[in-house]
Amino acid sequence: MTLTLPPGSPVDSPFARTARLGRRLIMAGLLLPALAASQPAADKAVLDMREAFRKNQSTELTRLLPATRGHVLEPLARYWEMRVRLDSASPAEIRAALDAMAGTYWEDRLRNDWLLQLGKQRDWARFEAERPLFRMNDDRQVTCYTVMLDAAGSRLPPEVAAERVRELWLAQRDVDDGCATAAQALLASGHLKDTVVWQRARLMMEVNRPAAARQALALIDPDRAAQLEAIADNPARYLDDKITAIRPRTKELVTLALVRLAAQDPNAAAAELDSLKWRSQLSAEERGWAWGAIGRRAAQRLQDDALTFYARGELQHMTDEHLAWMARAGLRAGRWAAVRDAIYAMSPAQRGQTAWVYWRARAIEALAEPDATVARAQSRALLESIAAPDSFHGMLALEALGLPITAPAAPEPLTAEERRAAAQDAGLRRALAALRLGLRGEGVREWNYQVALHSPGGMGDRELLAAAELACREQIWDRCINTSLRTREVIDQTQRFPTPYREQVVARAQEIGLDPAYVYGLIRQESRFVTDARSHVGASGLMQVMPATARWTARKIGLTDWRPQQITERDTNIQIGTAYLKFALDDFEGSLPLAAAAYNAGPSRARQWRNGPVLPGEIWAENIPFEETRDYVQRVLANTTQYAALLSGQPQSLRARLGQVGPRSATAAAVNTELP
Repeated sequence: MTLTLPPGSPVDSPFARTARLGRRLIMAGLLLPALAASQPAADKAVLDMREAFRKNQSTELTRLLPATRGHVLEPLARYWEMRVRLDSASPAEIRAALDAMAGTYWEDRLRNDWLLQLGKQRDWARFEAERPLFRMNDDRQVTCYTVMLDAAGSRLPPEVAAERVRELWLAQRDVDDGCATAAQALLASGHLKDTVVWQRARLMMEVNRPAAARQALALIDPDRAAQLEAIADNPARYLDDKITAIRPRTKELVTLALVRLAAQDPNAAAAELDSLKWRSQLSAEERGWAWGAIGRRAAQRLQDDALTFYARGELQHMTDEHLAWMARAGLRAGRWAAVRDAIYAMSPAQRGQTAWVYWRARAIEALAEPDATVARAQSRALLESIAAPDSFHGMLALEALGLPITAPAAPEPLTAEERRAAAQDAGLRRALAALRLGLRGEGVREWNYQVALHSPGGMGDRELLAAAELACREQIWDRCINTSLRTREVIDQTQRFPTPYREQVVARAQEIGLDPAYVYGLIRQESRFVTDARSHVGASGLMQVMPATARWTARKIGLTDWRPQQITERDTNIQIGTAYLKFALDDFEGSLPLAAAAYNAGPSRARQWRNGPVLPGEIWAENIPFEETRDYVQRVLANTTQYAALLSGQPQSLRARLGQVGPRSATAAAVNTELP
């Protein structure tokens, strides 16, 4: 069947594309020498434009733009001015703005925005003309539009296009136009099957995105899509109202209701699914997915019966997320066969992740199949493939192999020429200028773009080290760390794990009995040493302290003249943050992983999560229900181990710091119920 596109048709010639690309490269060469030093008046104009952009004041942006001419951030100013009026500007105006920003991040950012608009307008001719010039290639919707057009233009086999769109669409977590449009076209041509729509609807219901589920289902059945709101609001009532599920699409809605109910009450969902009504009428695939969703939610609640739910469905019908939680439940229960089976059922991509390679190796050795000698050799080969001091599970693999965790040798010093090239890089200069003006979000995006797209494969290792050193010299520690982390072969551990404010941190930690490495490990994860960092929930400063926590801690340590605005002061933030961390560590009997979990998710949750069997710290951390906190605890402990190696110059152990985690001991002091 022929692939039919939404209204619009792609027409453009390779010659025209090449000519436009050439003009932009020429403009980029002309633009860079013209970048002028910042002037106070121009700085003010840039900041005023930032405020006008936030308020969507198109007229004010156009008025202010001339005052930024020659400023190093002129491309950013041009982006703001054009972005606000992108819907009303003519293609000629947009292309002129792109040419004026040629070679910069802001040119590519505007082109990304325009491509999304062109896709929504079904202006395929202009989309096809601009798409080859989009350098970031990191927008899922743009990629979906492109795959659809390539299939329509016979540049990509439709079967290949359908599989690519399926992957992109299922990974998309929000309502979108790009992937939905591509899916609609491929559904109409018969190259994408209705089953993919139902898969997306199930995934979206599992992650509480009913609007995205409704959008997907509307592509094939608008009438039933309208029922999703009732299912999302009260899945139990929907199931109670259903007497039979004979019709195939009614069965799919029942599956969606079971998936939704599992998120609210996995035991109730299990009772529904195990009833004769649904057990006899749902397919093996539908039951398998539903049991996977139920098992996942039970495992996230740390229920002892989670594995019994998984046992009722076929693993081949479960998603990677279902299987990940089955593996975690197996670890918690000490059932290595369940860990093995879950990992082997995962997709190759997930099975190849460092975490699951590590646990697969542990499962193989624990099960000793077909015999201990063979199992030990297989396990060792897997551990050797991931063992490295640059990740939580890589460090665990090192220790499982009997190897110490040490800081890598320092690389050859940078040359004067390498440092000069970084300092003169136009994109890095723009990023530094934005950061100096307090435009942190804009500066970070510009910096990331420059280090990622400097060449087809990104900057080389030595270029990255030079860029990271530039950020370190400017005390922009987050860019120093993140840029150095991009190196592939050459590693500078002092860049990846810097120790700014060393005098203050070490003195304060030692004063109250904390390991300075633990404090540094936590700060690195919390703020990347950005003193004025502020989270979306209101945590502030180096140690990301919440206002209520700061007030309580200040009172506890006797800061009688405490004022809320002090929390962003470097030394005060360190004083408050370390004091709270020590209170948490004492309340959790010195357990580093428990105290880190309490610092991130609150002490009441950490207390709840420790109830159950006594577990090795790495298994307990793997079972933390919140993805953010699980990642946080693992990174803080890995950071701590790395900092200890750097600060002491001695080999270190991650597993020793993880220890054992279980219920509160009978001899422990009473719970500090005041701890916020």
